[in-house]
Amino acid sequence: MHTHENATDDELATMLTDGSEAAFDLIYERYWKKLYNEAYKRINDSSDSEEIVQDVFVDLWNKRGSRHIENLRGYLLGAVRYQVFAIYHKRKNLPAFEEPLDYMALSSDDADSNFLRDELLSSIHDWLESQPEKRREIFRLRFLEGLSTLEIADQLGISRKTVQNQLNTSQQSLRESIGKLLTLLILLLRS
Repeated sequence: MHTHENATDDELATMLTDGSEAAFDLIYERYWKKLYNEAYKRINDSSDSEEIVQDVFVDLWNKRGSRHIENLRGYLLGAVRYQVFAIYHKRKNLPAFEEPLDYMALSSDDADSNFLRDELLSSIHDWLESQPEKRREIFRLRFLEGLSTLEIADQLGISRKTVQNQLNTSQQSLRESIGKLLTLLILLLRS
């Protein structure tokens, strides 16, 4: 496999995993502007958008050997969205989940959209309250306060692996809990 401008994303991801700087450079050239635009349309701040994209690429390079990326474009866009939501949480402009959901551009004139949004937020809050105390605390520290898994482990005096396991369990549980409402919301937004 050789590195060139016409390499597929899958080829570039494989070369990157093997440590290819040339592959990283091509990924950067191919995706920098797209990722910047994705961040900018969500936060409308040039400096923050540049920083988000830079963080995504630094993370991509630093963890190149430990990640198997099956969909490079999806992975990068997801990483940008995650960074955007982290900024929402740091700024604490609105309670958790509300600003990202508000950003989905739901029309204030659309009663159904507002109803589904409110139902989704209510489901998320109900789900969080139903979680065991330790899991709820770990979720709160990670997603509401933006702490890393290492910081959470140190603060709670538990292993990092325990934190990661609890986060994985909570994310899976949340997806199952609100999956139907999210499906309805997505369908409504597409129509």
